[in-house]
Amino acid sequence: MERLTYAIVLILYLAILAAVGVVTSRRLKTSSDFAIGGRSIGPWVTALSFVAAYFSSVIIIGGGGFGYRFGLATLWIGAANVAIGCMLAWIVLGKRIRKLTEETNSMTISEFLGKRYASPAVMIFSAAVIFLFLIVYNVSVVKGMANAIQVLMDVPYLAGVLISGIVIVFYVSIGGYFAVVWTSFIQAWIMIAGLLLLTGFTLHRVGGLAAAAEKLAAVDPGYVTTPGIWGWAGLVSFCLVVSLGTWGMPQLVIRFYSIKNTRVLRVGTVVVTVGAAVALLPYLNGAIAKIFHPDLASPDLAIPTLTRSVLPPIGGAIFLAGVIAAGMSTFAGVLIITSTSLVRDIFKGALKRDLTPAQELTFARRASVLVGVASILIAIRPPGLILVLTAFAWAVIASTNLWPMLFGIYWKRTSPAGTLASMVIGAGVAVVWPALGSPFGLHGFIAGTAAALMTILIGTALYPRRSSPGRA
Repeated sequence: MERLTYAIVLILYLAILAAVGVVTSRRLKTSSDFAIGGRSIGPWVTALSFVAAYFSSVIIIGGGGFGYRFGLATLWIGAANVAIGCMLAWIVLGKRIRKLTEETNSMTISEFLGKRYASPAVMIFSAAVIFLFLIVYNVSVVKGMANAIQVLMDVPYLAGVLISGIVIVFYVSIGGYFAVVWTSFIQAWIMIAGLLLLTGFTLHRVGGLAAAAEKLAAVDPGYVTTPGIWGWAGLVSFCLVVSLGTWGMPQLVIRFYSIKNTRVLRVGTVVVTVGAAVALLPYLNGAIAKIFHPDLASPDLAIPTLTRSVLPPIGGAIFLAGVIAAGMSTFAGVLIITSTSLVRDIFKGALKRDLTPAQELTFARRASVLVGVASILIAIRPPGLILVLTAFAWAVIASTNLWPMLFGIYWKRTSPAGTLASMVIGAGVAVVWPALGSPFGLHGFIAGTAAALMTILIGTALYPRRSSPGRA
């Protein structure tokens, strides 16, 4: 009966998403519609789709895994997600990105950077990093969805990968960005409802928040202190990589490209901040799962296992839909970014291939299918913990794009030479840092972005810009 309930809810939910893809495909006329929704999306849809794309199955499953592993200190990660990754990002980035990308007629981060610095090399390097490492990120998203389906529906992991992946590829390829934001808007509400439901039942079962802290302290006092058993270096590093790191993540920044106008950003900032508050709940529930299930084979199974033990079948089905919703919104957003970047930045920009608007739309749709299938195939045998895999991909992408984007919208004298050197060195350090054993306990994001910041400042001082295309 339990599996049947899960199956019915999941099938209905996936059918709704597929229907949204079919309906929104009727609005898809140009490559701009496919990539950024023709810059016509309102504040509520933009803000809640931002939340859904940000938190995904990575935060729900992976964040729960970190809560299970390190305890209540991980709540600081959720707090950083809200304050830095959402509210501050919208305040600092939103208005300027929306204005400058329209002025430069840019549809991707890489295209904007290439035009902003008048440098094809900047565009090509950014596009290559985004394309490669967003696929790595997508693998972690698919893994999170598949883990939830595997535990809650008692089906093989492979079935979870295929169920979650194929529907997304379908609605993105036919509906483009319109399908992504509208499905993400729906998915945000389902995700929020699922997390609130799980948290309510979990706290009731454990006897309240105070009782949970007391029982966790009995297991290990480090589970209820800050920084706890993790240590300051690890905690601060992850707070920054999954909050400040989002400022350079294309599938989130693209929301500012697509919003209707700068006037509605104030409403969007309030909505995104309130909606993002649910980011604390996966870490809390993951920590409490340690009380009920102290010996799980993998921390990434903490949230699915807890769900199955505390929620009734219909509640578990709703939460499963929430996890799938969160993961799908991110996976879909990444598909749009990678396919658009492949066509506009690499195929048209780097290879200098001329495409008509109709051809560009067709190529983008085909690219989304290819990238989606590649991500699904890799996710069949994924490496590592979900949040570790995510943080690595975020570290490389953010170390490449964060400072060029931030300096590009605020400091018109930033030089192309300094920018390119910053991107290469930042990405290189972020890639190599884990292989060196993460010296000083710092994550590759900290090392990569610090190296990139020093390089862009020194490079601009040594090789100043001679002209300033665009305005900041």
